[in-house]
Amino acid sequence: MKPLLGFFDSGVGGLTVLKRVLERHGRVRCVYLGDTARVPYGNRAPAEIRLIAAEVVAWLRAQGVTTVVMACNTTNALARDVAEGQAGCPVIGLIGAAAAMVKTRRVGVLATPATVNSGAYRASIEALKPGSVVLEQSCPAFVPLIETGDLCSDDLRRAATDYLAPLLAASVDSIVLGCTHYPLLVPLLRQLLPESVQLIDPAIGVAHQLDAVLGPPCAPVADCLQLDACCFNVTADPDGFASRATPWLGERPVVMHQLLRRPDQDH
Repeated sequence: MKPLLGFFDSGVGGLTVLKRVLERHGRVRCVYLGDTARVPYGNRAPAEIRLIAAEVVAWLRAQGVTTVVMACNTTNALARDVAEGQAGCPVIGLIGAAAAMVKTRRVGVLATPATVNSGAYRASIEALKPGSVVLEQSCPAFVPLIETGDLCSDDLRRAATDYLAPLLAASVDSIVLGCTHYPLLVPLLRQLLPESVQLIDPAIGVAHQLDAVLGPPCAPVADCLQLDACCFNVTADPDGFASRATPWLGERPVVMHQLLRRPDQDH
């Protein structure tokens, strides 16, 4: 039987990871869960994030997934062990993949407050590249603004300008997009950054890691993603999620509404 990947995030952000995987591997069997009832994760307490991770991974396990992709940096930073304990199958995360992509010595990280407070990116990058200067910037406004679907709003531009200022003042030469929502901001960030600053999307590293599960990359088919083997699910507002996902996926997905239960309730 072909692999069945399980992706999860608090909302549309994880679609940036799914897109990279589909671009590299073509048609992939997958189940996507956007926990839109509790978006954003990054402003929540660590204990709550760990409970959420247990719930969503337990749900994915019940769907029969053979590999879990943590398409959420916040849970990756604070609950990787929870996901691994609950999944019953291999778990692939973003932070190690991103650290392996860093090629420069002065590195900025844009991330949620919870991810920044964990220090996970700094630790991972410094472990692979000793002597690196890593500046982590908390971006609490990004995910709520992105989830509105308006990626050209004045509020989003102002927030991006404020969050980039300390990174530019520190003369970083690369910036890790430390939340899966943030690749949706690449056009805006490129307007605000010098051309010399590299943007690092951890999803690209994850797509490469999945070669071991899905096989070598396939030749691209036109410019269309192959979504027919993907099942999309959310915990709230399926119509709104479908609308926000459409520009990123290239077509409007069919989205199902799901209710999650704590793992200890599954009897």
